[in-house]
Amino acid sequence: MDTVEGFEFIYPSTWVGDQTLLYRAAEKSERETSLDLPPARNIRRKNVNEPVVAFGPPGSTGELNVSVIVSPVSPTFSIEAFGGPKEVGEAIVKTVTRSGQITDLKGTLLEANLRQDSERNLKYYELEFKVESPTFRRHNVAVCCANGGRLYTLNAQAPESAWSELKPEFNTIAKSFNIIS
Repeated sequence: MDTVEGFEFIYPSTWVGDQTLLYRAAEKSERETSLDLPPARNIRRKNVNEPVVAFGPPGSTGELNVSVIVSPVSPTFSIEAFGGPKEVGEAIVKTVTRSGQITDLKGTLLEANLRQDSERNLKYYELEFKVESPTFRRHNVAVCCANGGRLYTLNAQAPESAWSELKPEFNTIAKSFNIIS
């Protein structure tokens, strides 16, 4: 659970937090509490697409993990304005395959569903897709939800070779993702 960012989800109890994110959070905390003058020019820019949390098996390469990105959006932003789950899923797959330096990346949307929390008036788009290149094949489950000027995106990814074994676990992760603020 991340009470600061306002979401919660279940992940395997044997997984650990991404050390890079923990180090960045510690550095940020040090900068904010330091009595030293700030540097004249801050070289590292904050990337709004950087995960706020990420978890994976200890000692892994990051190919198997779950992360959450929280992006600022207009308070009136509505994910439904971009279409239903299928249209949004196709747009996300296109964005994933066009970003980065890998030119021969192929993505396929496999499933797109809507989960509603009518009590809190929240809509969760649950997506399943594959991303492939000549050097890797990954299977992803993603959940997107907008609330209070924030777009929350959970993404769980696994090597395609491990997907059949991990599918039930990944579906549990996706179904457990909830906005709590």
